[in-house]
Amino acid sequence: MKQMIKQKIRYIWREWILGALIPAAFLAFCVIRPFIVEAYRIPTGSMIPTLLPNDIILVNKFIYGARVPFTGLRLPGFKSPNRGEVMVFIYPEDRKKNFIKRLIGLPGETVEIKNGTVYINEQPLTDPIFNQRYYYNRGSLGAEGQKITIPKNSYFVMGDNSGSSMDSRYWGFVPKKDVLGQAMVIFWPPNRIRIIK
Repeated sequence: MKQMIKQKIRYIWREWILGALIPAAFLAFCVIRPFIVEAYRIPTGSMIPTLLPNDIILVNKFIYGARVPFTGLRLPGFKSPNRGEVMVFIYPEDRKKNFIKRLIGLPGETVEIKNGTVYINEQPLTDPIFNQRYYYNRGSLGAEGQKITIPKNSYFVMGDNSGSSMDSRYWGFVPKKDVLGQAMVIFWPPNRIRIIK
């Protein structure tokens, strides 16, 4: 009799735990994905050598302030985007797509590309992550020697593989409200696991 009661209690306990865990896992997924962290697959070579096509990365959506779905509201962030960070944002020319690029210029700064070097407020970018040749385009933004002032609440972004990247040089600035998060880590494939710099 005592054994039957113990088994029944175990059965009820197990059913209750499973019954609670499945909805809790679903709720966690629904909360974590839009607000905290999301996985993205890299579709192109525009960020080579930092990111390769088919790398899968984790993006911290909370760090700059998570967007509240369907409201246009944004939660407070822990920090503002900094130059050199790799960030994911809504593509300005097709709002159904997300893009990933490196942040080059901040609001109010002047960007110029001369002889393959990016200048911010007439000073060359010297950080090692910018130690590569940047190519300019013949369009309205990013032509050789053209100075561009970044508007308030906007960013200038470029792909690390600038010769094969559609970025701010082509379609303009990224509004602050469209920034989704900071790329933090490559987690797939296993031989490429690393923190994104």
